[in-house]
Amino acid sequence: MAVRTKWTIEHLCGHEIVHNLSDRPADKRAGFARWLAGRDCTDCWKAARDADTVSKEQWLAAKRAEEQHAAAEWAEKFDMPPLEGPEKALDWGERSRHQLVTAAHTALVAEGTWDEADWAELEEKARAITRAGWWIDQRDAEGSDLVELLDAASESDRGTENPFH
Repeated sequence: MAVRTKWTIEHLCGHEIVHNLSDRPADKRAGFARWLAGRDCTDCWKAARDADTVSKEQWLAAKRAEEQHAAAEWAEKFDMPPLEGPEKALDWGERSRHQLVTAAHTALVAEGTWDEADWAELEEKARAITRAGWWIDQRDAEGSDLVELLDAASESDRGTENPFH
């Protein structure tokens, strides 16, 4: 007598589905049927996965909006100029600038040895960089690296390093 190929599985979600397991070796079918019984059916699994995707997208959109709001308030409070570049890069550049400059303030002033006069000089250099793409490119930098990054940017603006900048 042949091992059956069709198995009626009651899934965790409560749905009962007939599965054709003929593509599995005969000695693996019963184990796979038990495994299937411990899972939601395909439709319920897909619905749960799609719901997770939507909630992640919603969470990310809310987080981006919150970050954007904080960056805009910060830019206004500290008199940062508007950034220039493609429309789709402006918000990202603004968030990147906010995150890097505030991380630098924490590293250099709050936790470091800088005084407000040192910081004011660095802040002026940061105001001079208005290209959104530059701030996006620096998004993974450490706050303590901002001094060197701004110095390099001002050198390249004078044409000594990158004539295509």
